[in-house]
Amino acid sequence: MKLVVVGHGPTGHRLVEALRERDEAGAWQVTVIGEETRPAYDRVALTSYLTADADLACPAHDEGVTLLTGDPVVAVDRERRTVRTASGRRVDYDALVLATGSSPFVPPVQGRDLPGVFVYRTIDDLDAIRAHCRDLATSRPGAGGVVIGGGLLGLEAARALQGLGVDTHVVEVAPWLMPRQLDEGGGAMLRRHIEALGMTVHAGTPVAGLEAGDDGRVARVGLGDGTSVDAGVVVFSAGIRPRDELARGCGLPVGERGGIVVDDTCRTEDPAIWAVGECALVNGQVYGLVAPCFSMAEVVADQLLAVAAGLDSPARFEGADLSTKLKLMGVDVASFGDPFAGPDQGALDVTYTDPVGGVYKKLVVSDDARTLIGGVLVGDASAYPTLRAYVGAELPGSPEQALFGGTEAAGGDLPGATQICNCNNVTADAIRCAIREQGLTDLGEVKACTRAGATCGSCVPLVKKILDAELTAAGVEVSKALCEHFDYSRAELFDIVRVRGITTFTELISEHGRGRGCDICKPVVASILASLGNGHILDGEQAALQDTNDHFLANLQKNGTYSVVPRIPGGEISPDKLIVIGEVARDFGLYTKITGGQRIDLFGARVEQLPHIWKRLVDAGFESGHAYGKALRTVKSCVGSTWCRYGVQDSVGMAIKLELRYRGLRAPHKLKAAVSGCSRECAEAQGKDFGVIATDKGWNLYVCGNGGMRPRHADLLATDLDDEGLVRLIDRFLMFYIRTADRLQRTASWLESLDGGLDYLREVIIEDRLGICAELEEAMERHVGSYSDEWRDTLEDPDKLSRFVSFVNAPDVPDPSIAFEPEREQIKPVLVTGPRLEVASR
Repeated sequence: MKLVVVGHGPTGHRLVEALRERDEAGAWQVTVIGEETRPAYDRVALTSYLTADADLACPAHDEGVTLLTGDPVVAVDRERRTVRTASGRRVDYDALVLATGSSPFVPPVQGRDLPGVFVYRTIDDLDAIRAHCRDLATSRPGAGGVVIGGGLLGLEAARALQGLGVDTHVVEVAPWLMPRQLDEGGGAMLRRHIEALGMTVHAGTPVAGLEAGDDGRVARVGLGDGTSVDAGVVVFSAGIRPRDELARGCGLPVGERGGIVVDDTCRTEDPAIWAVGECALVNGQVYGLVAPCFSMAEVVADQLLAVAAGLDSPARFEGADLSTKLKLMGVDVASFGDPFAGPDQGALDVTYTDPVGGVYKKLVVSDDARTLIGGVLVGDASAYPTLRAYVGAELPGSPEQALFGGTEAAGGDLPGATQICNCNNVTADAIRCAIREQGLTDLGEVKACTRAGATCGSCVPLVKKILDAELTAAGVEVSKALCEHFDYSRAELFDIVRVRGITTFTELISEHGRGRGCDICKPVVASILASLGNGHILDGEQAALQDTNDHFLANLQKNGTYSVVPRIPGGEISPDKLIVIGEVARDFGLYTKITGGQRIDLFGARVEQLPHIWKRLVDAGFESGHAYGKALRTVKSCVGSTWCRYGVQDSVGMAIKLELRYRGLRAPHKLKAAVSGCSRECAEAQGKDFGVIATDKGWNLYVCGNGGMRPRHADLLATDLDDEGLVRLIDRFLMFYIRTADRLQRTASWLESLDGGLDYLREVIIEDRLGICAELEEAMERHVGSYSDEWRDTLEDPDKLSRFVSFVNAPDVPDPSIAFEPEREQIKPVLVTGPRLEVASR
């Protein structure tokens, strides 16, 4: 039998893939006809094509599929059961599936056809946008861009424009961003994040029209409030319209607002024709997300197999969970269940807002606060996989616990019917059965077998939990793979890099990994390379691996500015240096604050100001305090025996000695330390990653303390150490931690994870049970001998300095979106309030 699939986007590709997987008898000969010249590619990751030149191609079909590209179908003859393409080709069918997708909606505003106006839908669109922006950089330097539409794709388009060096505005007609997924609070928090990145948001504002400049290209966008925005490039991303013209042309019913009418089997009025994806109207709704579109493809694949066998299939499309999680411009955003349910549905809201931290969380629960109905997460979506799995079920704890991670149950605890992967409709039981029956032992095998986590990837952490729980129950050692690109833990990768002398991420992944890497493994490898003294972190390929803070050698703040923290070892500073800091803060208009770690933090620096600030500080004898890095931050101290009547040792001198020794030391997580001059503990050494307390006979060393969300008192490792013995033991401790800890693992949780805990640590670094103490000491000596200040090195390198501009195409133009207001004789970012927790019905 002959099947023709019209359209080769992700949904059409998934349909063919599902059918070929299940059609073991080869009942169907498949022909796919695509409009674009290239085969199917991943539209979800479209922006990465611009920002990272990513290869988005979907896996090629097998030899049993005939693929025709660049020749769109223009007519369907239902009576003869043939389709005709633009080139005149006619293809017969026994079954026809329309997977024509959708087209961007462009509002009928004046000027929408001007040169410089684009839509954001295909790779060809992106190529055209990139070429136009490159031309703007020379023909109209400083010209801005406007994205019309503040939904998912609109914000992706805005991110792409900004990545091309264009000052970007986002215009959304709704009162807040992403109105289909987020409530007002979530939309407001997302707006704050986006504006902090240098974009301007115009919400609750329609577009009045577009105007041309003297060269005939778009130059301004008029808004409904009477204002206008200068723009050299405009991108429309204001929604989609189903591509239903083929159905209209052959007399198939379509919806009043578009969409090919189908039943719950995705079949049209014609029993030989189905429709799937964004062109289909199911139960009065058109779906624009990957998960429901793929669900339709799975249903039709089962229906076609039943037709070939002369049977009825029970497969039905029963709607879809529209939950979604994504990272927009580095900001976690998630929506799950029904986030808009109100009192009429017996629902209560539990919300937490922290504007300073940029976090908004809302759970919608039943009126007895036990059943989860839906929710919104912005700024921190770490709990999304588990929370989404509990939608419709009773929470294992209170809503407050759920908001702050209390529902992070092991994968084995989830009910079997819980849908883990929305994109491919995979339940917890389906994953468990596959693991048990197929003997699966790693995440890649589970994804290949079940497709769970193979599309958007948001459910991967939960899939991993289920896998780990199943393997543990079966007595199988659980994999400690860092991510899907490396089969090794961070500690194992550290040893591979160290032993083999690997100096680049490319070399490591080509020899010991697979793929192109991800947001998990790239920063980890960057940290490993830095820990092993692989040169400046902005040298060559290493620069692209860094997180935002390391990338600019400064801490990014909520309004898009940066803070500068020079190192002040032991908190000791001369009057001359103190005056320099004051002069720098005054001359650059910075907010100044003495930190809890005996340093002075300078807030509010624009990115192009950073090198000028560093120059003044470096010339005065300062260096980077590494406040931006996973590295040693400070060694806090009291004044010790020099001034204090209770002090028994020179705590300031020891703190300075330790801070200068370990400065710039890159680690799995930040490191904090302290030295107290007596047992009165004024430096709070027992709450630090390593802390030193003076005794009459020397020094006591405490390790693995931790403040923050999970405070942990440090453990006493050794007593009455002399200066040399103390330094030697700290050397061993730090290098053993760096070598063996997991990614982003603080020393406190690292110690808890060691088999044998503190006793084992003593055996390794005091008794030398593993015979590696000399090696650990040598590694630290290499670090000390190779240390160089990252600020000074950057100032001496024109290539590194070139990245410190607000706009690539206008390097001398400061970011106009950054604003401050006075408070207590200093500056503060506009719109800062405190966190709050609310429980209320709406």
